[in-house]
Amino acid sequence: MRRSANIHFLGAAGTVTGSKYLVELPGKTILVDCGMFQGVKKLRQLNWQQLPFDVSRIDFVLLTHGHMDHTGFLPRLVKMGYNAPIRGTAPTLDIAEIILRDSAKIQEEDARRANEKGFTKHDPAVPLYNTDEVERTLPLFEDQQEGEWITVDNDISVRFQYNGHILGATFIEIEAHGKRFVFSGDVGRILDPLLKAPQKPQKADVLLIESTYGDRFHPVEDVEVKLQRIVQQTAEKGGTLIIPSFAVERTQLLMYLLWQLDRQNKIPPSLPVIMDSPMGASVLELFHKHAQWHTLSPQECTEMCRRIRLVQSFKETWDIIDDPQPKIVIAGSGMVTGGRVLTYLQQYIGRPETTVMLAGYQAEGTRGRQLLDGTGEIKFYGKYYPVRARVEYLQGLSGHADQRELLDWAGDITEAPEKVYIVHGEPQASDILRVKLKDVFGWQVRIPDLYEIRKFNL
Repeated sequence: MRRSANIHFLGAAGTVTGSKYLVELPGKTILVDCGMFQGVKKLRQLNWQQLPFDVSRIDFVLLTHGHMDHTGFLPRLVKMGYNAPIRGTAPTLDIAEIILRDSAKIQEEDARRANEKGFTKHDPAVPLYNTDEVERTLPLFEDQQEGEWITVDNDISVRFQYNGHILGATFIEIEAHGKRFVFSGDVGRILDPLLKAPQKPQKADVLLIESTYGDRFHPVEDVEVKLQRIVQQTAEKGGTLIIPSFAVERTQLLMYLLWQLDRQNKIPPSLPVIMDSPMGASVLELFHKHAQWHTLSPQECTEMCRRIRLVQSFKETWDIIDDPQPKIVIAGSGMVTGGRVLTYLQQYIGRPETTVMLAGYQAEGTRGRQLLDGTGEIKFYGKYYPVRARVEYLQGLSGHADQRELLDWAGDITEAPEKVYIVHGEPQASDILRVKLKDVFGWQVRIPDLYEIRKFNL
């Protein structure tokens, strides 16, 4: 009897966020990633919908890495009845724990603030999930070794392969009844100051490949030179440089670059550099714990941390805001969707001497994208604020492979996959990568729709 498999595209199909792929195999049902939708309202509303299948049928979840758009839906999945293992590398699970706890806390605080201030259409506003629901999720975590095939059933094995996107990031291979399914996760850069180059798949019968930057090449620019110029210009105006930053790896990379500039006497030695992100501080500890996953030595980690002031309390945040001297503030979140950076921007966005430097991908519908597109005003907590600050974009810090690097990552696959699906990208980026994969490799490529189901013979 012929065996078959199905893949349900439950997220990151036609958009960047919400990665979720249900894989139905003979004898096993696997969910690869369990991400939260972010960005425009119509996407965020999908987080509140019931998934179109019985989640108790899932045998286990596999996580490519710890970012919110790949793990942030896990507490909702558990609330829907899931009660089986959640598997990923040790750094991925550590990062997911930090992110989920932080996410629940922010959602609870936002709901409380909305109800108190009355700027909500809901009566009452409630979080997508709360801290208790996160704590019920964490006991399901099971860490896995990178680079080793793990047998999960007769004729079914999985492997996590180093992918260089953030600490612990991998692509996932599922070998099932002689066919290999490859899920790229988020592919990292070939040259990254903190991380090693990604491993590459050698075989893929079915390939799902991300396309965040599938339509472009990262600029060939000296990131340190541009960062130095932005710092100097802001300091000369007596202003504050605010860097909304992703707490995982981008914050640590910014700290590293600023530390390097300071060591070379390329920024004022008295200029305070402040990292105000409890989650970023927690992830920094993981750089010490999981040293084999990055390129910094323990001594370099220690020296870097000495130069950066880590904020300990929200009261300290306000002390920093009230201090008029020039300074650099790194604060979450990277797309300006929440976190401490909102408090700083409320106070500083209207000052011409302020610089806001965006340092990573800005999804459609986020405040970061609005700033990048030159908006004249921006809304925080129900109120609009004029944007008089200068906005800069440091593109070279992206943790995502560009088109050239994605083609390089896929280039070691020796035989053409039977099926290739482009995911995790906005429509233009996905379509341009689709054409490029067809032209370069001759592959037949499809961009799946959200909730599409594809069947495969095994």
